[in-house]
Amino acid sequence: QVQLVESGGGLVQTGGSLRLSCAASGSIFSINAMGWYRQGPGKQRELVAAVTSGGRTNYADSVKGRFTISRDNSKNTVYLQMNSLKPEDTAVYYCNADIRRSGWSDYRDYWGQGTQVTVSS
Repeated sequence: QVQLVESGGGLVQTGGSLRLSCAASGSIFSINAMGWYRQGPGKQRELVAAVTSGGRTNYADSVKGRFTISRDNSKNTVYLQMNSLKPEDTAVYYCNADIRRSGWSDYRDYWGQGTQVTVSS
């Protein structure tokens, strides 16, 4: 079994900051890319940011310069530092990871349960 457990969501005012964390646990052999997606009310799920095992990052244009993704490979954990938050950042944020389980030969996608981020105006 593999689990992704997110934490750090909440309610914040416009211009505020939040830090999301996502820890992967279970029978993990290795992890490729890890990332954060979000789904706002009435919207499709979209990529926010991703980071490879080597540290290369990718961001949605809407969050560039405001959000920073990082990971601690020793802890199988990915973080999302969100600064200068705007009401349009309000969404459920989901952690995603490309994981190879112990004893398996391929990588598969895993998702966290989601954490709510609400930015008030």
